[in-house]
Amino acid sequence: MHASKLLTAASALLFISGAALSHDDDGATTKVGRVKFASTCDPKVQPLLESGVAMLHSFWFGAGEKTFREVLVQDPSCTVANWGIAALLMANPLAGQGPTPAAAATAQAAIDAGRATPPKSQRERDYIEAIAAYYQEFSSRGERARQESRSRAFEALAARYPEDDEARIFSALYIAGTQSQADQTYAAYRKAAAMLEPQFIKYPDHPGVAHYLIHSYDAPPIAQDGLAAARRYASIAPDAPHALHMPSHIFTRVGAWADSAATNGRAAEVAKQSGEIDQVYHAADYSVYAYLQLGRDGDARRTMEGAMRVTPNSAAQAVPYAIAAMPARYAMERGAWREAMRLQPTESKLPFADALTYYARALGAARSGDVAAAEKDAAELARLHKALQDAKNNYWATEVEIQRLAVTGWIAHAQGKNEEALKFMTAAADLEDRNEKHIVTPGRIVPARELLGELLLELKQPAQALKEFEASQQREPNRFRGYWGAARAAEAAGDKTKAAEYYARLMELGKQADSPRPELLRARAYVAQR
Repeated sequence: MHASKLLTAASALLFISGAALSHDDDGATTKVGRVKFASTCDPKVQPLLESGVAMLHSFWFGAGEKTFREVLVQDPSCTVANWGIAALLMANPLAGQGPTPAAAATAQAAIDAGRATPPKSQRERDYIEAIAAYYQEFSSRGERARQESRSRAFEALAARYPEDDEARIFSALYIAGTQSQADQTYAAYRKAAAMLEPQFIKYPDHPGVAHYLIHSYDAPPIAQDGLAAARRYASIAPDAPHALHMPSHIFTRVGAWADSAATNGRAAEVAKQSGEIDQVYHAADYSVYAYLQLGRDGDARRTMEGAMRVTPNSAAQAVPYAIAAMPARYAMERGAWREAMRLQPTESKLPFADALTYYARALGAARSGDVAAAEKDAAELARLHKALQDAKNNYWATEVEIQRLAVTGWIAHAQGKNEEALKFMTAAADLEDRNEKHIVTPGRIVPARELLGELLLELKQPAQALKEFEASQQREPNRFRGYWGAARAAEAAGDKTKAAEYYARLMELGKQADSPRPELLRARAYVAQR
């Protein structure tokens, strides 16, 4: 099905009813989904324990930890709750970041408490030991090694207790957490999805199953397979901010922009109310990206400005990333190159986040003809690339290198060195194709292969430009600038049929645009004359 046709279908199924309820301290109900987690705890705390597990499945970190600690207050012998605390303190197992040293120390204290007063069953003791595998020798091991230890430990747990579906569901999550962005067979994702699909049939209201299926299909060639989970998840746990956001990982992959903006809008509001400020910024970045694809520039600006008024209270990488990404997206998606070159860097502790601003500035300057300014910002990209290399952060070093290569190509074009420009821009696109995007972002600020198509258009090579725009659409479907570039390339190449097709798609995408983008005016004029 074409991406634009998914919009209505996804909207219709996004908010199905049926979430389970748990009770807060004030007696209010919290919708977090249905989880059955067997335990030897006092039956009176069992519903609260299962609420904590449900929150863990939706990465509702603060509320989940509070819930597990309340379980221990009400039943000190329910020491399997210490497993839940330690699991929550790992933060997002797929982000590649890991907990802070302070959070790791708190987690180890919970593990030690669970060992000091062991749960009554061997299975519960094994849960504690499985999570302990992640924290073992924490300070001397990198996140990748910890991920692999966790995955092996939970695979063994699931094998030891074949009737325990929770062990199998967590095992699938931690297998997905080992997926490398450089592995484009998506072997870990596919293995996790194969484990989760039967569970989705068995437990349609389980928050973890739907959640982890979305993560397991969060890649270009398999994203369509995640639509059922994406449509379901927000309705399962509508009070968990991350649960409201997660469907947009699939909606973004298939280009269902209206659905992405809608679910992220709800996620940001719920996150703000619950104090999960990193989720406010993360959801806002996804919303801004979605609104810009629809030509709803006013909505994008208001979303960005609203998020920026919320004071960050988290060390999560999503916050500095979104702070840098949103203004860069807002300028570059609109082709506002001079606006991009005037962006002001906000230094953070994350070089890859800081690089986004320098990338936008450099590209904006190069495309505005200010070579000196572009070269100055390109030098900052080189500096940040080296800092990431020195820190052995190979993934983000590669992402910044892609940006540096792209900027170098456009600087060369501004200098009239067009053969050199094409060489660098092609290298950037090829390198980006080999490095999958990180879950912190809905997408690169601008896809490199799309930028290659734009360069080829400027070099009067429209037929080759069209090939690059169409290749980009295989990984980044239903993008506004992708359709605009393809339409212009087809028109310049004399392919009137394809030009009309792409201009029509652009018009459909921007039918609710809230700004008079010149691209839409041109599309309407072309289609009208046909």
